[in-house]
Amino acid sequence: MKKSTTNQSQPAAELISKRIVELGDWRGKTLGQMRKLIKQADPKVVETWKWMGTPVWEHDGIICTGESYKTVVKFTFAKGASLKDPSRLFNSSLEGNTRRAIDIHEGEKVNESAFKTLIRQAAALNSSGKPKLAKKAKS
Repeated sequence: MKKSTTNQSQPAAELISKRIVELGDWRGKTLGQMRKLIKQADPKVVETWKWMGTPVWEHDGIICTGESYKTVVKFTFAKGASLKDPSRLFNSSLEGNTRRAIDIHEGEKVNESAFKTLIRQAAALNSSGKPKLAKKAKS
């Protein structure tokens, strides 16, 4: 991947848009599609740019980050362990007590409705100010 040419003083939305274009492959398309779903799920979401180049979506706190790697686009939910995930979208960072992530590989489809539900839950949890752990689903 070529080095990012983003300027940290630009608005976060512009930086995220530039990242999507810079990726120029399935990862950029995936990041762009998931960004669209995040905005649809929570029209009040705020886009930020942190940690030297990570897109972040916030609503009364961090909802999730969107990171791109060589073989995966990862959406890490800051309080994912506290969210109900009956569709089992979370497939990464499952061992932690707080975060959960969704790794999307090339060609994979994400259940859009379930993803939007996670976004809405995360925003509601942030707004409530209560860090509750979701009950584990019985396997």
